[in-house]
Amino acid sequence: MTDFAFPRHGLAPEAPPAPLLRTKPRLTPLTDEAPVVLDLSRLLSRALHVTPTGIDRVEMAYARELARMIPERLSHAAILPTGTHMRLDFAAVADFLAETEARWALGDPQAAPTRGLRLALKGCLAARLGAKRSARTGAYLHLSPRGLERRALYKDVLARWNVRLVPLVHDLIPLEHPEFARPGGGAMFARKLATVTALSSGILVNSEATARALAPYLARAGNSAPVRVAPLGVPATRPSSAPPPAPYFVVLSTIEPRKNHLLLLHLWRRMAETRPPEAVPRLVLIGRRGWENENILDLLDRAPALAGCVVEHGRLPDSEMRRLLSGAAALLCPSFAEGYGLSVAEALEAGTPVIASDIAALREVGGEAAEYLDPLDSPAWARAVDDYAVMNSARRTAQISRMRQWQPPRWSEHMRIALDLIDEVVR
Repeated sequence: MTDFAFPRHGLAPEAPPAPLLRTKPRLTPLTDEAPVVLDLSRLLSRALHVTPTGIDRVEMAYARELARMIPERLSHAAILPTGTHMRLDFAAVADFLAETEARWALGDPQAAPTRGLRLALKGCLAARLGAKRSARTGAYLHLSPRGLERRALYKDVLARWNVRLVPLVHDLIPLEHPEFARPGGGAMFARKLATVTALSSGILVNSEATARALAPYLARAGNSAPVRVAPLGVPATRPSSAPPPAPYFVVLSTIEPRKNHLLLLHLWRRMAETRPPEAVPRLVLIGRRGWENENILDLLDRAPALAGCVVEHGRLPDSEMRRLLSGAAALLCPSFAEGYGLSVAEALEAGTPVIASDIAALREVGGEAAEYLDPLDSPAWARAVDDYAVMNSARRTAQISRMRQWQPPRWSEHMRIALDLIDEVVR
């Protein structure tokens, strides 16, 4: 699809992010307090990617917030591309993370992957296999599923470094909805979850929905580790100050079956075939192409009716993503399954109404502000799109009024919950 140029609606350009806290190179914490080791396997593995996924953003948020809050207790580790698990040099990690975040914010699709890979390799070359065993019991924070199928490796690391595993579980979708996973994905995820249930001393989850899904697996494993719900935070965003010249809607997610893009694409094709072009709002898809999505891609690549009204942005800098989101008539989130509604929180924070699937994880985030529809009820979605395309419609205005009572989740509160759990498990 060709890009459709949207004006800036009065938004000022975003400044580059502040650099991560820098200190002299080190491999171990500089305090007698309980150490915290942050696993960065996920971000290192994504060095060639220009734009982040939701889990990438979470790992980056931890790296930034913990470097600010507990710099003297913090160190980093990762499974390197060679498959070896090592401690990472603190200064090399700071360079890599700062460059990665700047790339996400401003975006340079041509040059960024090369620089990101070079800094990742620098971090790997500065890594050390050995690590001094801490006299104080510490915590090992693991924020993604990456590498967790290697239970023996992590069991050895926990014992050698005198640390206790504190993972963040995002969802159990590969087990609850294997039809939405890659072939073999359910079995692989089961191995990862088995490591979590066997080795964890405390567990963070992003929602009550994820906590409920996790509970029976912990019970079967006989693990009574404390589980704490810590909603994922969103940065403060300045809402758009002026309406766009023509209404458009945004979908912010990877293009994969469980996100239910098909419902929207069929809806937009029907509108394009039955209405004059000026009566069809634009649909803007922000997110990379995922897996098992042949039917979706057939429509995107080969349906003539969609060529003039659906815009696909596979790679988009954070500044552009937030600009488009802020000016949209609404965020559309018709997912069949979610562990957390990060895009819902981002939209509401940006002052953008949300029309979302009526599922527990999205209701937790959107609360009373968002509007919820059955993800299979195509006529209901069609009516909602028509109503929200009129920027001052009663239905859209009512949600904007409800949004004034919505409180955004912040990373500061998430980190407080995480650090409280760490203090609990390392006593």
